[in-house]
Amino acid sequence: MAKEQSLASLAKDDRSGFWRNLAHQIDRRGLAPGFFLAPYTILFLVFGLFPLLFSIYLSFHFWNPVEGLQAMEYVGFENYLLALEDPWFWQALKNTFLMALLSGLPQHLVAIPLAFVLASSPKWLRQWSGGALFFPYITSGVVVALIFFHMYSAPYGLFNSLLAGLSEHLNLKGLKELLPVRWLDNAHTVQGAISFVVFWKYTGFNVIIYTTGLMTIPKELHEAARIDGAGPFKRFWYISLPHLRPFILFAGTLSVIGGLQLFEEPFILTRAQGGPSQNGLTVAHYLMRVGWEWLEMGQAAALAWILFVIIGGMSLINYVLLEGRRKRKDSL
Repeated sequence: MAKEQSLASLAKDDRSGFWRNLAHQIDRRGLAPGFFLAPYTILFLVFGLFPLLFSIYLSFHFWNPVEGLQAMEYVGFENYLLALEDPWFWQALKNTFLMALLSGLPQHLVAIPLAFVLASSPKWLRQWSGGALFFPYITSGVVVALIFFHMYSAPYGLFNSLLAGLSEHLNLKGLKELLPVRWLDNAHTVQGAISFVVFWKYTGFNVIIYTTGLMTIPKELHEAARIDGAGPFKRFWYISLPHLRPFILFAGTLSVIGGLQLFEEPFILTRAQGGPSQNGLTVAHYLMRVGWEWLEMGQAAALAWILFVIIGGMSLINYVLLEGRRKRKDSL
């Protein structure tokens, strides 16, 4: 028995000695950083780089995934040409741009003044208000869309109930005739309804970004301006707003990217149907239809890369408009 325990102990020592020696060799040869980065590198190559390269390859082929990889047929740029000639793509792109504008621009027009108010408020009020405003951003987009779907419903949704109460209280006969408003079933209101949901969800995130930016401004600048007789508006316009330019560039770029990738909110609010007259159909939703409903994976990949180029171009325009203008001013 003692002999068996001794042999087991020697085997254990040999194993531990092997691992210590291996660790020493890895450290001596400078391989330790690569060794510790290996899990991330493998995951990135498998789930990041490979899908990216495969999607480029796929965009030059016709492929129905049900038929297997052997069914791939090389077609060159035909998928891109079909996408650019597709009227549904241009309809979805038009809808996407309009909803990105309706939801994105008001976010910043509201967030910047609100951030200025918060930055000038006491610390306890800033913390509680910032947390409340940030809460919609961290809430699941699916949950938010489902809640607003019921709020938009007719005739007993919250918005229709509020309008009914307002018309009853003020005796507005014209408003009564319009009720109930079918926000999501009307081609003229569906885009505004979707945009309002996106606006509500992401405005708080921009408020936090701008509040952080305003907190970096030295207090001496505002105090000096106050002594010189500058009111809140002049201090905001001539001190706060110029200092916020890098933060506006960052938040604006995120809004452009997020707006052009819009999917969850319109998908759920239109019950995956694109809304009346397809006015709620976005490029991301149409891409999903092409790939997973019609099983045209090659064309879906081509649409994805066209969307990538559009997002990159819009982000570049946003950078030139904001950062380029600042550089021109600095050179004067």
